[in-house]
Amino acid sequence: MSSEEEKNKALVQRFLEAHAKGDLGAMEEMLASDFVDHNLIPGERPGREGYLQSTAEFHAAYSNTRYVIEKQLAEGDQVVTTFAASATHDRGEWMGLVPTGKQFEALLVLIHRIVGGKIAEEWSHGSGLAELTQQRLEQEMRERERIEQELRVARRIQQASLPEEVPTLEGWQISPFYQPAREVGGDFYDFHFLSEGRLGVVVGDATGKGVPAALVMSTTCGMLQLAARALASSSPGEVLVQVNETLLSRIPPNMFVTCFYAVLDPKSGHLVYANAGHDLPYLQHGGEAKELRARGMPLGLMPASSYEEKEIVLDASEGILFYSDGLVEAHDPEGHMFSFPRLRALIAEHAGKRSLEEGLLEELYSFVGEDWEQEDDITLLALRRSPSLS
Repeated sequence: MSSEEEKNKALVQRFLEAHAKGDLGAMEEMLASDFVDHNLIPGERPGREGYLQSTAEFHAAYSNTRYVIEKQLAEGDQVVTTFAASATHDRGEWMGLVPTGKQFEALLVLIHRIVGGKIAEEWSHGSGLAELTQQRLEQEMRERERIEQELRVARRIQQASLPEEVPTLEGWQISPFYQPAREVGGDFYDFHFLSEGRLGVVVGDATGKGVPAALVMSTTCGMLQLAARALASSSPGEVLVQVNETLLSRIPPNMFVTCFYAVLDPKSGHLVYANAGHDLPYLQHGGEAKELRARGMPLGLMPASSYEEKEIVLDASEGILFYSDGLVEAHDPEGHMFSFPRLRALIAEHAGKRSLEEGLLEELYSFVGEDWEQEDDITLLALRRSPSLS
């Protein structure tokens, strides 16, 4: 072996000692300015600076790093080194792996090319890379299982909060539709049986996803039921005021609930309503679709909120569509949104040959295409006065 080859071996030995210690200054002196790492790990940038940064990130996550050289071979400008590496993952996340406190061991082979007394290139092979990959896959699998379990719990909470039956009112058609997304949101609808045969109709949406949103949704449904019964009032605005004040201290500060609440007198068709920041329902009659507007902040957002009340009378064949934003915010393959104007136009054009919600869903599925991945829960609730009434 030539003296030059001995020098190359010694250079690699010093380099690995500095690498094990995380001595970036010493490593930088031994790496050529145009150094190339031929086996980049995930997240590593090409070049010397990327290599040093990757080393720093490793030592920020691992302690007790040791390299034990088992064999070195030198030929020409290349040095082959076989060594055992060990470290404890107890400091921070690395390559997507959370700290486990366990010791990592691997048998590695490095090939370095030396040019002008500097390390110009590195190739790496080792059993530890497969182990790290397996460890990362196992962590990802456990995380997926945790998320799926959370979603199952949220789905059960959400389904349990929805009404089991649809009220039957003479001379009226009530058609709810609820389709949860893969990630559970906070959509809800409900019916309140009030005095003198009146019916409270509620549609809402709690912000967020998963179990937190399902819990807030379930809590809000219960509060609305209690407030409607306790007040024994036909005023939806009063119900929203009480629920807002109660909800403020019972949900996280970064969450709120939008809610549209209406009280229907089935005999007269009189409908009084209030809105807590929810998407505006549409009144359908003939070839028109009109928004039902009423001012009010979402529930649980601000104290001492007031809720404007409006009222209308539904005549024969007139109907109202209550809905959540999962419908209007659905996207087609090009990223275009289904949108409020599209929904309004479709409601106005609806000829009544089939139920309104069926027609809208058919239009939605045609718009989003076969490969659509639903982004949010979709809730529709159609309330229509039968044409036989005058």
